[in-house]
Amino acid sequence: MSESDDILLRIIEGHKTTLKKKYECLYEGVALKENQTLLNSIYTELYITEGESEGVNEKHEVLQIETASRKWVSQDKPISCNDIFKPFQEPGMDRQKPEIRTVLTKGIAGIGKTVSVQKFILDWAEGRTNQDIDFMLVLPFRELNLVKDEKFSLRGLLLEFHPELKDLDPKKYNDCKMLFIFDGFDESRIPLNFSEKLCDVTTTSSVNILISNLIKGNLLPSALIWITSRPAAASQIPSHFISRMTEVQGFSDSQKEEYFRKRVSDGNQAKSIISHIKTSVSLHIMCHIPVFCWISATVLQEQLCQDNVKEIPKTLTEMYTHFLLIQTKMKKQKYEEKIEKDSKILLESSKRILLKLAKLAFNQLLRGNIMFYDKDLRECDINVSDATVYSGICTEIFKEESMIRQKKVYCFVHLSVQEFFAALYVFYCYVNKNMEALEYFMPTEISESDNIFMKALDFFLFKVKTNNVPLDKLLKGAVDKSLESKDGRLDLFVRFLHGISLESNQKLLQGLLTHTQNNQESIKEISRYIKELNKDGVPPERWINLLHCLTEMNDRSLHEEIQAFVKSENYRTELSLAHCTALAYMFLMSEEVLDEFDLKKYKTSDEGRRRLLPAVRCCRKALLAGCKLTGQCCSSIASVLQSVNCPLRELDLSNNDLQDSGVKFLCVGLKNPHCKLEILRLNDSSITEEGCAALTSALTSKPSHLIELNLSGNKLGDSGVKHISALLGNPHCKLQRLLLNDSSITEEGCAALTSALTSNPSHLIELNLSGNKLGDSGVKHISALLGNPYCKLQRLLLQNNNVTEEGCVTLTSALTSNPSHLIELNLSGNKLGDSGVKHISTLLKNPHCKLQKLLLALCKLTEQSCSSIASVLQSVNCPLRELDLSNNDLQDSGVKFLCVGLKNPHCKLEILRLSGCLVTDEGCSSLASALSSNPSHLRELDLSYNHPGDSGVKRLSTQMNQHCQLKSVHVDHGGEFMIKPGLRKYACDLTLDPNTANTLLSLSEGNRKVTYVWKNQSYPDHPERFDACRQVMCRESLTGRCYWETQWSGIYGADISVTYKGIRRKGESDDCWFGFNEKSWSLYCRGNSYSARHNKQETDIPHAPSHTYRVGVYLDWSSGTVSFYSVSSDTHTPTHLHTFHCTFTEPLYAGFSVSNSVSLCQMK
Repeated sequence: MSESDDILLRIIEGHKTTLKKKYECLYEGVALKENQTLLNSIYTELYITEGESEGVNEKHEVLQIETASRKWVSQDKPISCNDIFKPFQEPGMDRQKPEIRTVLTKGIAGIGKTVSVQKFILDWAEGRTNQDIDFMLVLPFRELNLVKDEKFSLRGLLLEFHPELKDLDPKKYNDCKMLFIFDGFDESRIPLNFSEKLCDVTTTSSVNILISNLIKGNLLPSALIWITSRPAAASQIPSHFISRMTEVQGFSDSQKEEYFRKRVSDGNQAKSIISHIKTSVSLHIMCHIPVFCWISATVLQEQLCQDNVKEIPKTLTEMYTHFLLIQTKMKKQKYEEKIEKDSKILLESSKRILLKLAKLAFNQLLRGNIMFYDKDLRECDINVSDATVYSGICTEIFKEESMIRQKKVYCFVHLSVQEFFAALYVFYCYVNKNMEALEYFMPTEISESDNIFMKALDFFLFKVKTNNVPLDKLLKGAVDKSLESKDGRLDLFVRFLHGISLESNQKLLQGLLTHTQNNQESIKEISRYIKELNKDGVPPERWINLLHCLTEMNDRSLHEEIQAFVKSENYRTELSLAHCTALAYMFLMSEEVLDEFDLKKYKTSDEGRRRLLPAVRCCRKALLAGCKLTGQCCSSIASVLQSVNCPLRELDLSNNDLQDSGVKFLCVGLKNPHCKLEILRLNDSSITEEGCAALTSALTSKPSHLIELNLSGNKLGDSGVKHISALLGNPHCKLQRLLLNDSSITEEGCAALTSALTSNPSHLIELNLSGNKLGDSGVKHISALLGNPYCKLQRLLLQNNNVTEEGCVTLTSALTSNPSHLIELNLSGNKLGDSGVKHISTLLKNPHCKLQKLLLALCKLTEQSCSSIASVLQSVNCPLRELDLSNNDLQDSGVKFLCVGLKNPHCKLEILRLSGCLVTDEGCSSLASALSSNPSHLRELDLSYNHPGDSGVKRLSTQMNQHCQLKSVHVDHGGEFMIKPGLRKYACDLTLDPNTANTLLSLSEGNRKVTYVWKNQSYPDHPERFDACRQVMCRESLTGRCYWETQWSGIYGADISVTYKGIRRKGESDDCWFGFNEKSWSLYCRGNSYSARHNKQETDIPHAPSHTYRVGVYLDWSSGTVSFYSVSSDTHTPTHLHTFHCTFTEPLYAGFSVSNSVSLCQMK
């Protein structure tokens, strides 16, 4: 070994000895000898996880515990503190991830970051772990702040902190493996500068340039960097400089109990403390933080030792008040050797000191500082030379630490203690009616940063210099200010302020407050204010803090009301905003994971539903459809998807105006490795190509668990579908169900979709492309997919796609040539005709065909098609089990053909739908005969909207009684008027409602015609009248199947619509106009063009038929469809234009927007 190597080893050993001596002991509270414990004897491994649990920090650190750690369960693969620089071996991968150079560990104040650092260093110094590292260079930011204005070379800076390295040659820095540990980045008062480059370890520069270049890798690129920080500050370091992000999770429930058993030597006492902590949700949650466990143990040990204790603390304010009393009593015993039990005398003896600390706490809280220096103390009239006395007297409240060059730094033992003192100071000013005292903290010259402080102080002064500010006004202002803070900085402070306002807590603090006040009226007023408060833009989780404010004031009314609501299961009860917040919190705190959370079943306002959103964290299935959620709400849901052990597997966000911006928020959660979502429904959510691109990017960035995706009813277009195709082409894609009906897709998009499915052996078993404009050319692409031997499609839905006989030919040819998996085919609403059905019948006779469910409703079929299908039903091994021929003019003659097949013993048909097929008693007689001659498998027969007559119904009822297989026969909505061809059988007689007509609309012809006029009509005032929109509705409510025709005129066209009765009538916002909201569906007609409108989404209808001013509307309420047709003026033949698909929840009404005139046509 060379002499230089010998010197290096000696330096390393000396360095290890120094660090071992420094970090082998742990101090609870302040670093006094009586508080020290060997770290190795009490250290419990804290759970550290890779990655972040939240994307954006929008809540107070303590409150993050409440939402993210509802039920603490460790991650499947936690990362050990000693392994944070070791790359993970990915499952199934031969190579490890790249080397980890820079680690950022975040965690809330008091969660154990610094202790983890100490244990990491101690294990290295004692030779147990990470022996490949030569030097661990500890540079805490609280100490770096003391030299932030000085200049050093890197060597000079290291010697300030580690003088034992003075003999280490700087040329060796690059040869040695060095780890720089920057603890407490959140305490930094050093602005980092990543733009100025520095590479030489001997060059003198400012501290911020040295640190920035170490992090960036310009200085000592081979060195390792470890930074710890509270969450809010962590985002200040650009993510591309970080190799690994980790997070300290705190104590699990079992570790809390372990801590109390170690901390409290008396086993029975420890058990009592644990039991008490569990009775208070707030206390139990706070105990995830190790420091709070220590505070609780200190207080509860003292309380349980007293014989005459009346009540053990249950709220945070009570706990911290008793903590203050205990520490003040300890000071009395230590320095005056007196035992004083009177709390008033105790506090009076330390009043001057405690109030000055309270000033300091409030001052620095508003500036966001938890570490204080000499300047900060002087600002609060604390003599720097007496600082040791302050920290000595309040040993467990205020800490003084000796740093480099014997400079001092000060802090409260925990952020929550600082916040308690800050609240105590504000209330002291209130009690003494000395609002001017708040101005005392302001220096004469106000810096830019101090302006923030001035505004905050002005807030508490309410910009009025008065000695009589009511308490409820002060508390209201504090609540409002806390909600304005994006990072929740004042949340815990506000909680304490409300708690101190309670007279029982004031009595405990009498020695400081001089006198108590009975503030019952003010407390009632602020309680009412909190319950009724409504502000825009506040994340739902932040409202939960206000519940704690009520708890601190012993107001449990909300909790009791919610408990009663949940027990009653009376979901018709209207919930206030406060009730919604309380209910969400109750769900969050429950140990139980909900199987289903259906937001719509709770009767409340739109804002109330938004307040309930946090409950999504604790359910497997979240049904949020049609709840008027916006894109911003997706940010909250995304944070749920990012949480460790998130139970959410099914998410329904359909029928909300999310837009592309909402999808982008959601994608942040979808691409997180913790996301295990399997079903995602985003239909009718105002999504375009841009949202599709974001969704595809998120779902392909990691192996996705998603098996069902519903994007129906969005204007995706071919370009959007191309992005979805890229997802399907990804080898990791597990999608089994893809629903893209009513998505403005043409042949081009269909080609991209089928190409992706053909190139990649997909898991897809269901594809819904109904309501698009694929045509026969699009079906050709689908047929090519079905001909692929690797295709696994089982259900194919192509309803309303302009498919003709030509499309049937290619489709059946593909299915015949390839033994397909297809078991369901929906071709309803296409112009197949009898010739098209002949091709399908040929397919069904193929012995390899597996098709069990065939839907051919509204396909212009006649009795000839029945003949073709009957031959299928007679064939051996016919797979068909369900057949829908509804809304075709089959007549009795067609039914007779079908019966030939039904009576055949080979027929295994179980469900037959012949609704609206012009069937009379004669057809029923044939059906009854067929069912009696063959022990049929038929279980359900639908003959609704026909004319079976009493005798026909009787025959079928007899068959039901004689043949047990037939369980259901539907003959409702029958009558002689149903024997009309086409849709006219559903004709309904409508009249315009004068009470809804805008005053510029004139009704005539027995209220069957509406005309736009320039003169206001003398209609009486009515709440249902459209006061600004030129619109009118019909009187009659519509359910079931209905058909009507209208004649329109005018160069500016008209809107032919259906709407819910609840559409807004006053004003001219989107909520009023037909087609621009979720309550109405409209066809806009102008010239020779049409467009379909719903919920602000507009679909142009290409290739409109020859010019006509007559429009037919067909509503099938139970099936959830409303279809529009152009009706020729000569033959009255309807030509399909567009069909909306929706689940209707209430009766509909016909409505019209008028620029000239609209008439309701007489149906012959």
